[in-house]
Amino acid sequence: MTTASRHLCITMSAPRGNEVKACPELCRRARYGMSHEQCFAYTGRSASSTAFPRSAWERGGRITSRQSLHSILIFSLILIVFALGIDDAYSANEKRSVADSGVKTVSLWSYSGSNTAEYLALKASVDRYNAGRHGYRIEALPTTFKRYDEHIDDAAETGALPCLLQADASLLYAMAWSGYLQPIEQLMPKPLLDDVLPSILAQGRYDGRLYSLGQFDSGLALWGNRRLLVKAGVRIPTLQAPWTLAEFEQVLDKLSKLPGAVAAIDMGAFSGSGEFYSYAYSPILQGFGGDLIERNSYRSAKGVLDGPQSVAAMTHFQQWLKKGWFRSEVVADDFVNGKVALAWFGHWQYPWYSAELGKDLVLLPMPDFGHGIKTGMGSWSWAISSTCKEPEGAADFLGYLMSEREILRMTAANGAVPGRRSVLAKSPLYGERGPLRLYAQQLNAGLAIPRPQTPAYRMISKVFSIAAIAIIAGADVQTELSRAAALIDQDIIENRGYSND
Repeated sequence: MTTASRHLCITMSAPRGNEVKACPELCRRARYGMSHEQCFAYTGRSASSTAFPRSAWERGGRITSRQSLHSILIFSLILIVFALGIDDAYSANEKRSVADSGVKTVSLWSYSGSNTAEYLALKASVDRYNAGRHGYRIEALPTTFKRYDEHIDDAAETGALPCLLQADASLLYAMAWSGYLQPIEQLMPKPLLDDVLPSILAQGRYDGRLYSLGQFDSGLALWGNRRLLVKAGVRIPTLQAPWTLAEFEQVLDKLSKLPGAVAAIDMGAFSGSGEFYSYAYSPILQGFGGDLIERNSYRSAKGVLDGPQSVAAMTHFQQWLKKGWFRSEVVADDFVNGKVALAWFGHWQYPWYSAELGKDLVLLPMPDFGHGIKTGMGSWSWAISSTCKEPEGAADFLGYLMSEREILRMTAANGAVPGRRSVLAKSPLYGERGPLRLYAQQLNAGLAIPRPQTPAYRMISKVFSIAAIAIIAGADVQTELSRAAALIDQDIIENRGYSND
C-alpha cells in the first residue's frame, strides 16, 4: 500500500476543508487487519455508528440540500474506489515482483512505534538484510496500537500472527503454552546460542524449550548523585560490599535530611506502569527471601507472595514511604534537579541522567536485604509463531539480528545491555571501562532473577502491581499480598495448572 493511498484510506478531505474518517472497510485495510470494532475505536466512533461525524459535514448549520448531500456522497465514493484501485494495483505489483524474483516474504511485528529510536534501528537492519539477497524479504510493521499485547492476543486467536514478533514475559509464556509459538533452539546456530547471555536464554525458555532470543537485556540498580552522597557522608557501595538493609535505611535517613531534599530516593512509584512494579519491586521480595510465586512447579503463590519474608519486605517498603524517605508524589526530574540523591531505576535513564548530572552520576549495586543482591532482568525478545510458513527464513533473519553488528546498532539506539558476551566486551557503555558495566557484572554474576516462567505471569504482574499501589496508599500489607496470592492461585486453578497435558 502506498503512503498516499494509506492516508486516503484513513481520512478523506470533505467539502469546505473538513476531514472525515473513512469507512470501516478502508480503515480495516489501512490499519493492517483491524477488526470492525478496533477500527471504530481507532477513529473515535461507536462500533454501532455507520454515519460520518456530524461536525465533519457541517460548519455552523445543517446541509439543507439533498442534491448537495448526494453530490458529496458521490464524491466520497469516487475517492474510495480510487484509493482501493491504487492499493490493489500497488499490492499486486509488489507481490508479483517478489514472486518473480523467487524471494520468500517473512512478516514481522515490532512493539515499537514507527518514530522511536528502536524501530528506526530495526528498520535499518531490515533494509540492510533485504538488500543482501538472502532469499527472504522481511516485511516489518511497527505497532500502531496503544496496547500491543491486546493486538497480539487478537491476532493469535484468529490465526493472523506474523512470522516474527516481539514479546516480553507477559506475552511469551502464555503464547508458548497456548501453542502460538514454536521452539527455536533447533533453528539457531549453536555457536550463537553459546555466546548469548545466560539471562537472555533464561527469559526465553518455557517448559524446557527455547522460544525466544533478544538482542538486549535490561539492568536495574541504584542511580546516585555522588555530590549529595558525599555531602551526607555515606559510603559508596560496591558489588563486593553492598549496603546491608540496616545501612541502606541509615543512608535513606541521612539523605532525606539534606537541605533542599524532598525525599532520599525516587522509587518510581509515580510511573503508572503495571509491569514496572513487578519488575522493580520483586527484587525487594527476593532480597528478603520471598518471591512472587513458588518456582518449583509454579502452581501456587500462597505462602510465598503472602509469606512472612514477602510481608516483611513490603512492610519495610511501606515504612520507607511513611518515614518520608520516598514519596509517591515525587516527580521524574527530582533526581536530576538534586531534590533526591538516589533513584531506583534501570539502564534506560542513563542518557537523561548523564546529560544532567555529568560526573556526579554514579551507578550503585542493589542493597543486600539479607539473602544477597537481587535485581531485575529481561526485556523484549523475538519469537517465531507456530503458523509461520517460512520458519527457516524467520530464523535466518533472527540470526542476522543477533549478529554483533546489529546488536551494537540496536543497543546504541536504546542504551540497553547487549545480549551477547562478545558484544558486551566491545560495548562502549558496558565494556570493562564502560559507565554501565555494573549492569553487565550483575547479569554475569547471576544476581538477576528472571520473571516467573509461567503463563500465570500475566496475572501475577497485574495483581502484584495492584497490591503495590494499595500498599503505597497505606493499605495493610498482609491483606493486600494475601488477596493477590489468592487471585493468582485462582487463575492457575481455572487454567488447570497451566498443564501441557
